[in-house]
Amino acid sequence: MILTTKTLLLFAAIFLTGLSAGLFYAWQVSVIPGTQRISDSSYLETMQSINKAILNPAFFLIFFGCLLALGAATALHYQRGTSFWLLLAAFLIYLIGTFGVTAFGNVPLNDQLEVLNLTDLDAAKSGAFRQTYERGWNWFHLIRTGCSVLAFLLALLAAFQPLKA
Repeated sequence: MILTTKTLLLFAAIFLTGLSAGLFYAWQVSVIPGTQRISDSSYLETMQSINKAILNPAFFLIFFGCLLALGAATALHYQRGTSFWLLLAAFLIYLIGTFGVTAFGNVPLNDQLEVLNLTDLDAAKSGAFRQTYERGWNWFHLIRTGCSVLAFLLALLAAFQPLKA
């Protein structure tokens, strides 16, 4: 097999999309069930801490790199048959359903949580904020998890398509 730019970008797109899907899926099946078992104040403090910790180069490489690699792989597969359409679908699903939902759903909720001074909240206010935040955040997370997994599967399928000359 000759490693061309197109092949390397397709590999990078699949790899980064898989890491993104894996991150969101693992969160969905482990962190969310775990946080549902802790007190309101512990939940809010934990989420504030996690929201700060996730903003790091490793996460950015996966989250933004996936989008760039999918876009570039899609462009390089233009007029290359089914692989192009699968990559285009993967790119659009990731762009709208993972990136967009994160940017316009999860991040605004995280910003609301960040400005809270948790020591100033009584139990009733902590509980009320948590209920609103957690319901919305988990819903957006479920959407981005499903979309990132679907984008990964579509990108993976693209690798197994015969190329149209």
